[in-house]
Amino acid sequence: MQDKGIYDLNVPGMESALSTNKVLRNTYMLLAMTLTFSAAMAGVAIAINLPQGAALILMLVGFGLLFAVHRMADTSKGIYAIFAFTGVMGLSIGPMLNFYLSMPGGPALVLQALGGTALIFFSLSAYTLTTRKDFSFLGGFLMTGLLVMIVAMIANIFLQIPALSLSMSAGIVMIMSGLILYDTSRIINGGETNYIRATVSLYLNIYNIFIHLLHLLTAFGGDD
Repeated sequence: MQDKGIYDLNVPGMESALSTNKVLRNTYMLLAMTLTFSAAMAGVAIAINLPQGAALILMLVGFGLLFAVHRMADTSKGIYAIFAFTGVMGLSIGPMLNFYLSMPGGPALVLQALGGTALIFFSLSAYTLTTRKDFSFLGGFLMTGLLVMIVAMIANIFLQIPALSLSMSAGIVMIMSGLILYDTSRIINGGETNYIRATVSLYLNIYNIFIHLLHLLTAFGGDD
């Protein structure tokens, strides 16, 4: 008698696994495209020497587009929304990169931050994909830590304490690293089935790691 289990997509778990693999594949494909587009927009901002004031406005526009991405994620418009969001975020980072690039040894620091961010992302993603561990238990802890960082950042606008700024950057790098584990785990375990939402979550993790890793590298390099 022929074993139909090999060919039957309705075998328990088979359909779910195929769906998960599709979400994962689409997420990484879209993440690569949005990161490339965001980097290109950052290059444009550097080339035209975008002023800091414009960057702040673009950051506010980016927050609005982030809400749009989540609202449109279940429609075809979600693709346009996420490219608009990542493009604006890329433009907004241009003035900051110009500042670092103008410093002695600045280009090397930016490359180190890029390399460090890539190493963190690929290492943590590979670990989660290989072990298939469920990191959902980190959710509450990471959200609490993120709220604490936001409060500390607001407080430091008035306090202007360099040591606190460095501590916050280190904390954000750690929290975003934990969120890479958490978000990747949700994808492979079926907790996130929308690849647009999954992409924007991983994009924000990478974006924040890069910014704060660059701050840390600059500080420890003696230029901050």
